[in-house]
Amino acid sequence: MVEAQYSGTTAAQLTTTIGQHLDTVATKNPAHPALIVPHQNIRWSYQEFVSEVDRFAKGLLSLGINPGDRVGIWSPNRYEWVLTQFATAKIGAIMVCINPAYRLYELEYALNKVSCRAIVAAESFKTSYYLKMLQELAPELNDCVPGHLKSEKLPDLEIVIRMGDEPSDGMFNFAAVCQQGGVEESDRLAQLAATLQPSDNINIQFTSGTTGMPKGATLSHTNILNNAYHAGNTMHMTADDILCIPVPMYHCFGMVLGTLLCVAQGATMVLPCEVFDPGPVLQAVQDEKCTALHGVPTMFIAELDLPSFDEFDVSTLRTGIIAGSTCPIELMKRLISDMELTEIVIGYGQTECSPLNSMTTIEDTFEHRVTTVGRPHTNWEMKIIREDGSTCGLGETGEVCSRGYGVMHGYWGDEEKTADTIDALGWLHSGDLGEMDEDGFVKITGRIKDMIIRGGENIYPREIEEFLYTHAEIQEVQVFGLPDERYGEQVGAWIQLKEGSNLSDMDIREFCAGQITHFKVPKHIKMVNDFPMTVTGKMQKFVMRDAFADELGLS
Repeated sequence: MVEAQYSGTTAAQLTTTIGQHLDTVATKNPAHPALIVPHQNIRWSYQEFVSEVDRFAKGLLSLGINPGDRVGIWSPNRYEWVLTQFATAKIGAIMVCINPAYRLYELEYALNKVSCRAIVAAESFKTSYYLKMLQELAPELNDCVPGHLKSEKLPDLEIVIRMGDEPSDGMFNFAAVCQQGGVEESDRLAQLAATLQPSDNINIQFTSGTTGMPKGATLSHTNILNNAYHAGNTMHMTADDILCIPVPMYHCFGMVLGTLLCVAQGATMVLPCEVFDPGPVLQAVQDEKCTALHGVPTMFIAELDLPSFDEFDVSTLRTGIIAGSTCPIELMKRLISDMELTEIVIGYGQTECSPLNSMTTIEDTFEHRVTTVGRPHTNWEMKIIREDGSTCGLGETGEVCSRGYGVMHGYWGDEEKTADTIDALGWLHSGDLGEMDEDGFVKITGRIKDMIIRGGENIYPREIEEFLYTHAEIQEVQVFGLPDERYGEQVGAWIQLKEGSNLSDMDIREFCAGQITHFKVPKHIKMVNDFPMTVTGKMQKFVMRDAFADELGLS
């Protein structure tokens, strides 16, 4: 029997830190456009970009940030986000990506889980008032000297850096920090450039789990720089390419396959808007003559369905990555015929793998691009295994496992969960079900993990359940995904109330508001007296899901 195990092509690895690679690119082509942010009127060459990165890096050093310190970034897509990404890499601090949709409950957990010493935060965006939430969690900010926060709820957090020009008690302004570094910090930055190692941890990405709260996947320079570099090579990216990045920066899709991919190739980064909005995305593609565009299927659908779509010139587009969900056949046809994305590719992976495991290639057939997630990535192995750990045969369904340079160092501060995910031979167990054909193409057929995918966002029911259990009137709760035409899935919940409670659907949603991210708040809620279970007492979520979908007419 031929086993379902396949190794990708081999190629030379990048053996530098992110900062060293950025400096090399800028020295080689200093006048080449590096970062364009239309909504902030930013248009920097690589020389200017490196200068701005170094200014902020020296400012962080002047505040006492050291290699290994955790620095949170909490903001929608802005130039300050990108400067923070590369400045922390240059000084060896570990950037902690915080979802800009997080609310109080999630923010407190994330900052404390990895002992963030500093946070860089936007002021607000729409209904997310970042600084007010920080002030609510740490009211001590109102009376402390900037850089010397002593908070009861956030005991490790000392430094808050806010974006924008307005002053805030207990906080530094981003622009002011950029001006603080002097000769001493310049010397220190040069010293660090020569001593930091590619294997050093540089990024923490929170990824939720089926057994509780989010875990901090810890990634190195080597992990993410090479994943970005090899992805760019698969797309035939060069310095002449201009990539439009409407996906969120806090996720690996934005910061690794977006900004870092561009730097790895010396290409141009374009951030069209703070959060995805189809109009500004298409405007940026037209104005900047973008050659590449990333997105999840719902983003591309929103762009194509925009009433004014035909008014935009997208003829310069060539390639891009679709990730977060499989690409429907009809969507792929429209991307090729209407958006000129003849060389668009599919990416599959998870945060723990930095993030890509597999990709289709530009040369792959149309069928492979809509029915598979491609073959194992460069310098990467994948296999499909049975429950007993043995390798499946070709075409047999089992768990997708991956091994290679991109596997995370582990979950921050959680050796037990790390060992549950990465086995003794270095294979990372994805929790996804798939099958492999004789040419190494992988199809994802389902999930072992109890996960909901809503518009490309991974949502783990257990995290929502844990939060709802904190309500004094909730006895039992089960959360699961329900089909949705627009987003793929929405969050559904069956809730059993404690005796005497009269909680309504609206009460539940109000309890969630401001505490957990909006897309995690259950859209469909059903109050029940009991739950379908197996004879051994295990909840049967698939029975709940199917019954509720039928009841709501969603099947």
